[in-house]
Amino acid sequence: MASVVEAAKRAAGKAAVENHYPKDAKYVGIGSGSTIVYVVEAIKESGIDTSATKYVPTGFQSKQLIVNAGLTAVDFDALPEGTVLDVAFDGADEVDDELNLIKGGGACLFQEKIVALQAKEFICVADSRKLQSRLLTGWKYIPIEVAPIAARRVLGALKEIGSIEPAVRMNADPKQGPLKTDQAFFLIDAPFKTLLTQADVAAGKDGSGKDGVWEVHALSKAIKQIPGVLDVGIFSGVTGPQAQALGGVGGQKPIAAYFGMPDGSVSVRKATA
Repeated sequence: MASVVEAAKRAAGKAAVENHYPKDAKYVGIGSGSTIVYVVEAIKESGIDTSATKYVPTGFQSKQLIVNAGLTAVDFDALPEGTVLDVAFDGADEVDDELNLIKGGGACLFQEKIVALQAKEFICVADSRKLQSRLLTGWKYIPIEVAPIAARRVLGALKEIGSIEPAVRMNADPKQGPLKTDQAFFLIDAPFKTLLTQADVAAGKDGSGKDGVWEVHALSKAIKQIPGVLDVGIFSGVTGPQAQALGGVGGQKPIAAYFGMPDGSVSVRKATA
């Protein structure tokens, strides 16, 4: 069974690269996660000339993945001013019907978000377990990156807007205290009730936070406004092409999501225009 799942993830990575890797790409964002390993593998096996391409990691793990594959890594803060990535590939902890994502289980959500926002197109690649109709169905919490000095204040504010027992994420060895991100920030994992989509709100449901019930983007904005929060592990709003039509660069929401399915097939969800 495991071999079938891995074969499906490999197929999803290959399909994502075949359909979205641009010819003569100069800058490509590479995220982390077990399925992104197969994206890098597909790039290497495609025969694409990568000698002039710089690959932008979203954290330590993805940088090691890039370097170990013999590709050229360049840190986000070393990019020349005004650089726009041709495409970014990354995974997700959960994906809903409208291609909103939860990310941050691997503790890289801030860097993952700024890379996605700097790319013309963002492509999500994941396994079928991440595919749900609504966020917070299988995955149980929203990861939030916070300044250590503000962690207690943020915990209190999250409870006020409906989070159910939010907690600072600890290291695997509790003696080492809270886990720290690449920015030396803490992570708070904040459970909420299952999130509504824009379609749910359009159908008459209240996603304003009443009784702890939130629409995805509304919750993301509410959390981001809490003093001490660096960023939120909800990727929502517009896609890259939609952002460009509005005069921007990139978007948090992927234009497509590729899933390796249990039967070995690949399922694709595409964002609405």
